[in-house]
Amino acid sequence: IVAEFFNATWRSLSLAIIWEYVSFMATSPACTSSSYHHCRFQKNESMFLRTSVRADMEVYRVIPSRLAPDPLARVVSSFAGSNATALPLVHRHGPCSPFDNKKLLSLEEILLKDQLRVDYLRRSALKSSTKPQVNDSEASIPAEYGGGEYVITVGYGTPSREQTVTMDTGSDLSWIQCKPCSACYSQQQPIFDPSQSSSYATIPCNSPDCSQLRSSCSSSCAYRITYGDESTTSGAYSYDRLTLSPNDVIEHFLFGCGTDNEGLFQDTAGLVGLGRGKRSLVSQTSQVYHSVFSYCLPSTPSSIGFLKLGEPGGASNTGYTRMLTSSNRPSFYFVDLIGISVGGQQLDISPSVFSSRGTIVDSGTTITRLPASAYGALRSAFRSYMSQYPTAPPTRVLDTCYDFSGYDTITVPKVALHFDGVTLDLSVPGILRHGCLAFAGYEGGSFGIIGNVQQQTFEVVYDLGNERIGFVPQACS
Repeated sequence: IVAEFFNATWRSLSLAIIWEYVSFMATSPACTSSSYHHCRFQKNESMFLRTSVRADMEVYRVIPSRLAPDPLARVVSSFAGSNATALPLVHRHGPCSPFDNKKLLSLEEILLKDQLRVDYLRRSALKSSTKPQVNDSEASIPAEYGGGEYVITVGYGTPSREQTVTMDTGSDLSWIQCKPCSACYSQQQPIFDPSQSSSYATIPCNSPDCSQLRSSCSSSCAYRITYGDESTTSGAYSYDRLTLSPNDVIEHFLFGCGTDNEGLFQDTAGLVGLGRGKRSLVSQTSQVYHSVFSYCLPSTPSSIGFLKLGEPGGASNTGYTRMLTSSNRPSFYFVDLIGISVGGQQLDISPSVFSSRGTIVDSGTTITRLPASAYGALRSAFRSYMSQYPTAPPTRVLDTCYDFSGYDTITVPKVALHFDGVTLDLSVPGILRHGCLAFAGYEGGSFGIIGNVQQQTFEVVYDLGNERIGFVPQACS
């Protein structure tokens, strides 16, 4: 079945969700980049369509795929005639993924990967040797579970060769695996062979592009990146033709042609960097797309979102907040989080709690991280509203969990994030995951992170020219 999961304006202090469980057996056909509309749910998944709205509740029911509109058609048509290009964005482990391995991660595996990501971001931003919160003995994620959560498919070279890559707002440099490999991991598509591309070339050592990279150089410019889980990629800094769509081709796109790649990248061909630095896709295409991009992360692995390059559509319900800059990590997207509400009441948290180190918006982090005192206030208020439900054991950083087995209806308080200029009213998937409050606290002098769980179904607009970040609700399902 295909899910259509819509948000609505909440008009009371809480909302109740009524669902009907339907047992079914479904096999997930392989989805390719040209047939995303064939997505179906994997065995034992249940998804819901909102059927009615009352002052204090929304009603959801399961729908079969034959009744659901084609999600890809909706995404593509919404940008018809605009000065932008949109690419389907899918969860790497969902049934719409082009990868053969579609097994979803367990909550334990998700949280372990997520902590590695958070540790990497903090070490990068603080430029310190901050001790990771995951011990080496714990960091034993199976290799097939590596890489980021959301992927797009683009083309490299002439003729164009499809490569499915992770989308990452926390990185600048884009890279893919290249032949000849000295060490390459297994990927779904054939590894890119630069010798077969008529438009490929390496960057010479005396090029300004190489000097910006501040890397080693012998016969040609070299690059090397080490990520938070100790995964690495290195090779030749190069340029080639990048094809986003038949009508959107970027000439002389700078990227890393990786011949030594090790770690948790399995199946993906590499990564596309969407940070604020000069080497990112956003900066390299600024003359075409005016330094604007946006994405909408789907609410479930079985739904489809989009990555869009170019001017926003001008939706009347777009709210913007200032894009702030950190001198330690100018490539990150910082915003000014000023408050949190639960059940329609703003919590007693001083804005200085959030502003001491700032808050970033990150596509690769799953669970939102808040300063310990802010998270403590959120947790206390949320637990008060949820006191009628039996608790469940915590899992890693998720310490507020519930056992909803046997319940046909649950009532969840509204949770809102207040930024300078805009408020995000979160939907239930942005509040609860696996029966747990989808937030975590952190100690010490680090920054907060708005994770992708809270971003889901919003179109998040990054307008670098005007230094602002926008949010459009209900942009995808």
